[in-house]
Amino acid sequence: MNNFEDELTCSVCYNIFDDPRILPCSHTFCRNCLERVLHSSGSRLWRTSDARLKCPSCRNTSELTGSGTLALPINFALKSIVEKYKSENHLKTATCPEHNKQPLNLFCLKDRKLICGQCLTVGQHQGHAIDDPESAYLKERLAASKYLHILSDKHFTGVSFVIKKLEEQMNYCKQTVLDDKKEVIGFFDQLNETLEQKKQDMLAALNDFNQQIVEVYAPQIEEMKEIQDEELDLISLSSSVQEETSPLLFLENLHKIRKRMKALKKRELVTVHPVAVHPRASQFLNNKCLGEINLMTTPTINLCFETHEKSFTPQDKWTVLCISLMILFVVLMLVLWLYDTDTVNHFSSRYILYLSEIMEPVRKSLGSAVWSVQKAGLNIWHQSEVWLSRLL
Repeated sequence: MNNFEDELTCSVCYNIFDDPRILPCSHTFCRNCLERVLHSSGSRLWRTSDARLKCPSCRNTSELTGSGTLALPINFALKSIVEKYKSENHLKTATCPEHNKQPLNLFCLKDRKLICGQCLTVGQHQGHAIDDPESAYLKERLAASKYLHILSDKHFTGVSFVIKKLEEQMNYCKQTVLDDKKEVIGFFDQLNETLEQKKQDMLAALNDFNQQIVEVYAPQIEEMKEIQDEELDLISLSSSVQEETSPLLFLENLHKIRKRMKALKKRELVTVHPVAVHPRASQFLNNKCLGEINLMTTPTINLCFETHEKSFTPQDKWTVLCISLMILFVVLMLVLWLYDTDTVNHFSSRYILYLSEIMEPVRKSLGSAVWSVQKAGLNIWHQSEVWLSRLL
């Protein structure tokens, strides 16, 4: 029967259903419970807006019309069962699980639970203060309403504010990561463009140098080849002259050979000097840039939380200022005393007046403590006057 009674109990107020209403998600609650949930002050537990309500069980959102919970359908089947259950007086007293068939007709105020008479007399609740269940029920009913009101207050623990701040910080950190990713991608894209441009510039410089080589060496090689061809032609002509049988042709061809050899000897050969190409690619591409890039350490990025250090209060600053002025005054008096005692007396009277004017706002702000410091400074000054007069 207890299990059957549990089925007739509202999961919000833990009482037998009173005017049960069905939500669109098919869950049933007391209309007064839904009303309290909907209209609880500052509630953020289930309420999302004036016309929207979240189910306390499954959290599904239900749309409410202008009449609110009154527009929700009544669970007539459950209502009739509850009425029949109440009419048959099945709300009987529960029994103690430790003492067989003893009714739980007492409420232990110390342990805040229902107990039986034997629990109070011979059990573990012996000597505890008690109350009758009906009175305790009324008191705890008020306490439950207060707890609901307190828990419904968004400023109860401040957790909503902390969650909001944490979400804002998390979104800020995520946005920072996205911005840094864009900056890294942009940096290396620009680096790739710069490297590609440098590559094209260096290849163009090598092509220009290659054209310069052709312009320098091609004419000289062509000239030397002409001389070489002349030599080969003379060798061939000399060989053919050796086979000439006609004296006239022999002398004529020999004269030509002699004349061409004389002209060939006058032609100067190109002087070949040692040559070097500077700078070489290995010299200006010494992997220095790549080495510097490789030396760039990949940072370990962490979250850094700011801590507020203790700073001086205005009262502390006033105290330090007054003490510094008094020390400076004593030192100045000693210096002036070495030269002119009349000046010391005149300056001391003016100083006391100025010191009183300066200490007035300090006295008002700091009270008797700072005023005691001022009096101590004046006493030190009077004692120094007595000491100076004795020395004089």
